[in-house]
Amino acid sequence: MTSNAPVAVVTGASRGAGRGIAIGLGSHGCIVYVTGRSERAGESTMPGTIYETAKAVTDAGGKGIAVRVDHADDEQVRALFEQVRRERGRVDILVNNAAAVHDELTAPGNFWEKPLTLGDIIDVGLRSSYVASYFAAPMLTAQRRGLVVFTSGSGAVHYVFGPAYGAQKAGQDKMAADMAVDFKDFSVAAVSLWMGAVLTDRLKAVISSDPGKFSALLDTCETPEFIGHVIWALFKDPELMKKNGQTLIAAEEAVKYGIKDVGGRQPPSYRETHKIEPHIQYPNIIR
Repeated sequence: MTSNAPVAVVTGASRGAGRGIAIGLGSHGCIVYVTGRSERAGESTMPGTIYETAKAVTDAGGKGIAVRVDHADDEQVRALFEQVRRERGRVDILVNNAAAVHDELTAPGNFWEKPLTLGDIIDVGLRSSYVASYFAAPMLTAQRRGLVVFTSGSGAVHYVFGPAYGAQKAGQDKMAADMAVDFKDFSVAAVSLWMGAVLTDRLKAVISSDPGKFSALLDTCETPEFIGHVIWALFKDPELMKKNGQTLIAAEEAVKYGIKDVGGRQPPSYRETHKIEPHIQYPNIIR
């Protein structure tokens, strides 16, 4: 890793997809700011802390920097990017992944029969992506090069876990499309990336809870690090700006870039497994 290594910020990286994305970027030599709230084991029902992820990034060949950030607090997010500016002077990749996911999300029942806190994903998950992008934008646009990724999924276009989850995913797609309009003249790309079934500790727990119902996911799932490799390939693509504003399917981008998952697996696209695709954004612009 060199002093001019790309600088990435991955939000919500204590565990899950964010952790894997951070490690994947680290394996390509990136300096990765790892954000999240978990500093000690046991603070969440799922394992993982920002310090464990930062160490894993460094072990992978990059430099991991853990920063405790509650993404519900705008001032903490502002302070994060002030730290990045002070220490590195720039940010090259922002991955908006932080989301308030509660254990009850996958429980059976209608939305009104579950805790109201499931709506938190619209705050930390959608609004938080706007706030992080807001504070990162001055650095990105000043260097006239960069990538902002919104992690999303097929719940944007069909029912998954209820309306709050779906609204968050659809919002990520739309936010990427609209930010792309403002970023275009600065050669900064904003994309939304549909991840597949990501083999996180949470998904493993879901599969274990009902193997008969969920074990088939093991044949199509993606490792969290796989997403990080796709994001790196996007960042390095000299024609990245042609994808500005699009919602991309990670599995399809992997095929284009020759990326395979662990064991040489090629995760399938939602077009193949679900017969669905992202919504198309029309080019009309009203300012």
